[in-house]
Amino acid sequence: MTGDRRRAVVLLSGGLDSATVLAVARDAGFACHALSFDYGQRHQAELEAARRIAQALGAQEHRILPLSLDQFGGSALTDPELAVPEAPTEGIPITYVPARNTVFLALAAAWAEVLGAQDIFIGVNAVDYSGYPDCRPEFITAFQRALDLGTRAGVEGRGFEIHTPLIRLSKAEIVRLGTRLGVDYALTVSCYAADAAGRACGRCDACRLRAKGFAEAGLPDPTRYRGT
Repeated sequence: MTGDRRRAVVLLSGGLDSATVLAVARDAGFACHALSFDYGQRHQAELEAARRIAQALGAQEHRILPLSLDQFGGSALTDPELAVPEAPTEGIPITYVPARNTVFLALAAAWAEVLGAQDIFIGVNAVDYSGYPDCRPEFITAFQRALDLGTRAGVEGRGFEIHTPLIRLSKAEIVRLGTRLGVDYALTVSCYAADAAGRACGRCDACRLRAKGFAEAGLPDPTRYRGT
C-alpha cells in the first residue's frame, strides 16, 4: 500500500549511483517503483544486483523490462566483439550505449503515466563520469520539455519532474550520501565487465571511478574483485 505517498519511477541499473538515487527517493517519502532494463548488456550480474537493491531499499515494485539494444550494437557494453577499454580514452568512450538514457527515460515516463506518477528519478552524473552526452544537465532539461509536449500528462498540465539528485556531486559525495541513507554498496555492481558472480575487473572506467569515490570519501570499498 502506498497510502498518501506520492509515487515515483526510479531507474535502477544495479550500480552505485542508481542505488543511491533509490535511497534518496525513498528518504524523500516517495513510494518507489523501480525500473531496470535487460537491454543486452554484457552481463546479467547488474540485474541481479538491481533485484537485491530494490528489495533491500523497500521498493514498492520492481520491474525488469526486456529491451534488445544489443541488436544494434555500437557499444562495448552491448557488442561482445568490442573490448571494454582498460585505460582512459579521449572523447565519448566506446562504452557509450547509443541513446540509452533517452530510451530509458521515455519508458520510465510511459510507466509513470500509467501509475499516475509525476516524478522520475535517474542517477545521471556530470562530475565524476565517463563523458556520456545523455548524462548532462542540458539533456535532462531538454528531455523534460519533450515529455511536457509529447505526453497526455504533460498536455493536461500534469507534467513530469525528472529528478537528478546526483548530477552535480562527485563520486565521493555520492558515496557519503548513500552511506548516510543506509545503502549497502556491497549489493551493487558497477563494473562494465563484471563476471557472472558480479566480481569487478578493477580496470575499466566504472571501476576506476568507483574506487576513487570510496578512497576520497574515506570509506571502505566493499567491491568484490576477481581473484579475491
